[in-house]
Amino acid sequence: MIAGPGRGTTPRGVILAIVCGGGLLLTAVLAAPIAMFASGGLLAATGTSCTSGSGNSSTVQPVASQSARDSIPASYLALFQSIGKRYGVPWTILAGIAKVESDDGQSTLPGVRTGANAFGAAGPMQIGIRGAAGNEWGGAPVHPASEKVNGVATDANGDGVASVYEPADAIAGAAKYLLAHGVLSNAEQAIFAYNHLQSYVQAVLYWADIYAHGGFTVNPVTLASAQRCVTGSARMPNDAVATAIAYARQQLGKPYLWGGTGPDAFDCSGLVMMAYRAAGIDLPRTSQQQWASGPRISASQVQPGDLVFFAGTDGTRTSPGHVGLVIGKGLMIEAYATGFPIRIAPYTDRDPVGFTRPWAHAGVAVVAPGAR
Repeated sequence: MIAGPGRGTTPRGVILAIVCGGGLLLTAVLAAPIAMFASGGLLAATGTSCTSGSGNSSTVQPVASQSARDSIPASYLALFQSIGKRYGVPWTILAGIAKVESDDGQSTLPGVRTGANAFGAAGPMQIGIRGAAGNEWGGAPVHPASEKVNGVATDANGDGVASVYEPADAIAGAAKYLLAHGVLSNAEQAIFAYNHLQSYVQAVLYWADIYAHGGFTVNPVTLASAQRCVTGSARMPNDAVATAIAYARQQLGKPYLWGGTGPDAFDCSGLVMMAYRAAGIDLPRTSQQQWASGPRISASQVQPGDLVFFAGTDGTRTSPGHVGLVIGKGLMIEAYATGFPIRIAPYTDRDPVGFTRPWAHAGVAVVAPGAR
């Protein structure tokens, strides 16, 4: 799959990278055209995430903001939303890719409607069909849907033909590619696989945020959608932890918002800060500060209520940019990224930096469960 040079439009000037982070705002000046291409073969899905594999059609999808309705052609918007729901991929990420790659198919540059660009990418989602891009599509650019191919080719509109130039087919192919590259556990990694350029990732997330911002709906969500991940309740070490986790569970399904501290949307550090505030324990605002405040604990001693940290795209292993709240059995509650609702997810396969225990600070009084 290729993001070759000279296709489509990219936002000029300052691009806001909407990632969880710890309250850091990344900026990058994008120069057009973008000229990097993705890896030559599909990666296997990890199979360890609660939402990995073939996707989850029940995934909560953001409602289109007014900006999305005003700027995305209606036919494309309907496809992003329906295909996103079908594959369990946030439609805003698909829309962000289409915007950067081909201005939602409106670009007249070579390879969007016919042929391929200089790197061998084709169609509105610029999927590789030959050359440096490799044949990520699989088979001919347009072939009978019944033909067995090794690629992401899809007949999403049911016309009997898999065409890289047909918007529905191309968007579905892109969704399959993103799933294979782990979009449900690491959106930035999957977008980077689509185009090996950090500014490209930032541009896609920028548009994803615009398409979701201001259009959020907050729906009550139960744990039913995570049923196969949650096999029972872990023992809470004290009432403070029970309160913090109960607060975080109540936020499941609400949208991610950079800098958000509730009540309708959160970022990662905002969610854990407010969860512990509900338990009467004050935490610093950012993931970097939360990590620094400790106290640190070893992975072998992790309990529910501990915080788990990750480098993230805007942090490092010494100053992590993402944080989640451990709930037990290798799972956490996290506000992950734009386009993803607050969710339950595994953390053991995400290379965590380490863990802290907020309630273990000197001077913090906790009560054992049932002691009141």
